[in-house]
Amino acid sequence: MTENNEQRLTEEQEKKLTDRINELYHKKEAQGLTKEEEEERQKLHKEFVRNFRAGFKQDVEDLVIVDKNGKEVTSEKAKKAQRKKGLRKD
Repeated sequence: MTENNEQRLTEEQEKKLTDRINELYHKKEAQGLTKEEEEERQKLHKEFVRNFRAGFKQDVEDLVIVDKNGKEVTSEKAKKAQRKKGLRKD
């Protein structure tokens, strides 16, 4: 569904993906899947996991961590990613 590993699915695309995964799951439980359907299920599952990881990575990279004294202690790796995205000016 996506070409770039960093690109996230839209909410509509994600819903269609999960709906189809669930449909195949229920069919598998009820009567089993054809070889083509099993291949489709595996492909959709990989896409779902890829999208989840991309979203999680984005969330982690966007975090700004502040200690109890109000001092920012965000990791340098996260700061670098934030600068690359234009989220930091330091």
